[in-house]
Amino acid sequence: MNAPATNVPTLCTTPGQLALAKAIRDRETDQAHVDPRTPDAIVTIPSSRYIDPAHFTLEKAGLFDRLPQVIAPSALLPEPGMVVPHDATGRPLLITRDTSGKAHVFLNVCQHRGTRLVEGSDIQCTKRLVCPYHAWTYKLDGDLLALPRPETFPDLEKGAYGLKELPSMEAGGLIWFSPNASADFTDARLISDDFTAFGMPESHLFRRKTHSVNGNWKLIMDAFLESYHVTRLHADTIGPFFKDGVTAGDSVGPHLRSAVGRLEEMDAIDLSDMAAMRRVVTFAYQLLPGTIIVPSPDYVNVMVLMPQSHNHTLVEDFMLIPEVPTTEKAQAHWERSWDLLDGGVFASEDFRAAELGQQGLESGAVTQLTLGTLEGGIARFDANVQDSIAAHRSTS
Repeated sequence: MNAPATNVPTLCTTPGQLALAKAIRDRETDQAHVDPRTPDAIVTIPSSRYIDPAHFTLEKAGLFDRLPQVIAPSALLPEPGMVVPHDATGRPLLITRDTSGKAHVFLNVCQHRGTRLVEGSDIQCTKRLVCPYHAWTYKLDGDLLALPRPETFPDLEKGAYGLKELPSMEAGGLIWFSPNASADFTDARLISDDFTAFGMPESHLFRRKTHSVNGNWKLIMDAFLESYHVTRLHADTIGPFFKDGVTAGDSVGPHLRSAVGRLEEMDAIDLSDMAAMRRVVTFAYQLLPGTIIVPSPDYVNVMVLMPQSHNHTLVEDFMLIPEVPTTEKAQAHWERSWDLLDGGVFASEDFRAAELGQQGLESGAVTQLTLGTLEGGIARFDANVQDSIAAHRSTS
């Protein structure tokens, strides 16, 4: 959006990214590059999927309690010896980076008497975790290190009292986790190659903010699944950058990937050069269940959606930049970029549209959402959500 104030690291596009960029340049249709369920006619989705608490319960069980999901970018914990309590998913979680640099996701609960181990929600730097009740002490890899008066616990096997760890994976500059012990991270690892290509593993966290949105989580996701609204809802912010854009999209497992490009600027571009390609093609990623990733020409926004109820969602927005700002000019550039997207576009426009959509749907005025062919991404995402619910119910 703003002109880059720093150099993006020399990186190459992935085969998937290159295919979408070439499809735009060669003016191919979306049909060759998307899920075969992409509609070529009007599609409808029942309004109940956005306003029914019972359906939301199914989504929580079938998606957020089961699937691998992003909890934070790696840049939230850039160095060993860092800890972040995290409660917004509905569980008391603790993200750590141990002394060897490995990221973990634990339940934030002491194994002695069940006391919350680390208070607050801020990033902390520490070598060990000490329970505030009885001072049981853990290493950042979860192992029980020590306890006061060990003689009062005869024959205690410390190895059996480590913190409860949830399955997790770090790849492409993102930390994923799942509440399900048998979660399969294969698709998460595959899509992470794209994020490595954007330089996210080496990125610096410039800003983070949690937004409270009075809308269903899918209404927020929907805004990033279609380009039909961009020149209208965002007419006074980013809309002019996307005028006459051509789109293409595909999927990696249940995760959707789309791109919009400006044809008049693409012919002379080496599309395998990530920095050059990002100046004329804008990607967006919608990771099932609830993460949105929007790379701009020189930074990346990661938005993690954490549904609280059928009509209330917390969205944590992270802005990742290539390096730590070292001058006032660079700092001011990134501040303008943050204000434009987080406050001006996401909060004031996309999130507000979700709230207005929730108000309208809950009125009962419409029983279904009507989607045109430019909104096929919403239909594909909805189908993936329903598939996940069905898969969970078949194994329950």
